[in-house]
Amino acid sequence: MKTKPITVSAHINAEKLKVWEYYTSSEHIVNWNFADPGWHCPEAKNDLQVGGTYFARMEAKDGSFGFDFEAVYTEMNPGNSFTYEFGGRVCKVDLAAAENGTQITVSFDPEDQNPIEMQEQGWQAILNNFKQYTERN
Repeated sequence: MKTKPITVSAHINAEKLKVWEYYTSSEHIVNWNFADPGWHCPEAKNDLQVGGTYFARMEAKDGSFGFDFEAVYTEMNPGNSFTYEFGGRVCKVDLAAAENGTQITVSFDPEDQNPIEMQEQGWQAILNNFKQYTERN
């Protein structure tokens, strides 16, 4: 039985075009794509088109652990939404204009190695980092 997707979201106090740019541009991804201050994202590459690859290297700052996150885009609606697949799972990102900014919603298929709550908290922490970075810059 397939588990229902996990959904996280945030309201960003910025115009949708800026939110799209900061969420999809490699030069910005490296500044927010981690769940905890003890981690960082030293490298990101993003070929933002159907069939294109998203790559991010995530590492503990102390060098104790790291992993590569890779995905392939399957749907693209520039400035509004995209869907990608990674490890047999699917993730959809939607941006919507909202009062005083942009609502970003990320829905993804959970993996079966960690509790649902832990996955939700981790992805929400990354999205919260994104919000803070985008609003500060």
